Amino acid sequence: MVIQSSLILFGVFAVLMAIGIPIAISIAAASLTTTLLLLPFDVSVFTSAQKMVTSLDSFSLIAVPFFVLSGIIMNNGGIAIKLVNLARLLGGRIPGSLSHTNIMGNMLFGSISGSAIAASTAIGGVMVPLQEKEGYGKTFSAAVNIASAPTGMLIPPSSAFIIYSLISGGTSIAALFMGGYVVGILWGLATMAVAFIIAKKRNYPVAPRVTAKEAGKIIVEAIPSILLIVIVIGGILTGIFTAIEASAVCVIYSLFLALIYYKSITLKDMPNILIQAMQMTGVIMFLIAASSGMSFVMAFTGLPDAISNAVLGVSDNKFVILLIITVILLFIGTFMDIAPAILIFTPIFLPIAQNLGIDPVHFGLFFVFNLCIGTITPPVGTGLFVGASVGGVKVEQVIKPLIPFYIAIIAILLLITFVPQVSLFLPNMFGL
Repeated sequence: MVIQSSLILFGVFAVLMAIGIPIAISIAAASLTTTLLLLPFDVSVFTSAQKMVTSLDSFSLIAVPFFVLSGIIMNNGGIAIKLVNLARLLGGRIPGSLSHTNIMGNMLFGSISGSAIAASTAIGGVMVPLQEKEGYGKTFSAAVNIASAPTGMLIPPSSAFIIYSLISGGTSIAALFMGGYVVGILWGLATMAVAFIIAKKRNYPVAPRVTAKEAGKIIVEAIPSILLIVIVIGGILTGIFTAIEASAVCVIYSLFLALIYYKSITLKDMPNILIQAMQMTGVIMFLIAASSGMSFVMAFTGLPDAISNAVLGVSDNKFVILLIITVILLFIGTFMDIAPAILIFTPIFLPIAQNLGIDPVHFGLFFVFNLCIGTITPPVGTGLFVGASVGGVKVEQVIKPLIPFYIAIIAILLLITFVPQVSLFLPNMFGL
């Protein structure tokens, strides 16, 4: 039954995806089709609907629409250029300074907006043409922007960690957030190291000197935006509010910045912003509901246990199993977006990790890190296609310049996978 059900479940899913059906509908249809072959029609329909509805009955999910709304407000709030100026100041006059500005800008803006696509578009839209004007290679500039964009999905606040926490049975969001800082910054540093080596070799120009007065103005303009991260994490660690409540704080502070401090949006813009937030939230919630139906089918047929036994049958060595999971996740990430991948494969691989005594926080960090790599790899990586479009280059032109960045990022992946202390030292330091 396990083999037959698996073939039907993933076969129907693959066919629907191949003909262009939206992923959430493909998941729901594949799950219902499989259930109909196992249970009577009325029981199948009732059970599928019940699982989809009850999966959304979770207090943790309140954070999703709030973080989405906060990110959209910040995206429309015109803060990208202020963060670019700050990143440019931090980049200094080291070789490849404009590339480092792009990377740090993506890290800062991505963490605030919560979107790799938003960071790639907003920061890359400013920095890629500037790098090209200063003599940087066009494909190199696009590769830098693409390679660093996913850092914003790791550096909190991150909806990916909220979804993982929900599916994993309540793993501490605060611990995931603190670990996310570590792995996200390591990703950024790895891309900066590659950019430095290439820029040094090609003798790319550095940014002009900035006067003390200009530096002071840049810092003052950027501090209010950076304070969002400080307020959220500081509030969580001091116990002023929970990680879920922090999402509402993000919205309030984002509104303050955009409406009052920067005055970059007006009340007339709010209906359109709210509509965008509702549309995006609806997509995410339907995806969660559909994936819960698939999780039920897999659990009913015993698929997770079968996969667990098969993987554990290969070896009882924790590091070998982690390597197998890593390879599988890297493959999954090449054709599936991060949210559905978390929803579908967490119930399969987390029990294996727990059998090996792996900390759920550590597993969540390397799990999400793995899938983030898929956002910038072909054939489906949205970050890759958006970044290539922003850079004005074809995808096939940017793959070769991306290879050194892929190598560096995967090296960091292996580090945090096999040395858990690297990603867990910050959560442990704060007793999370």
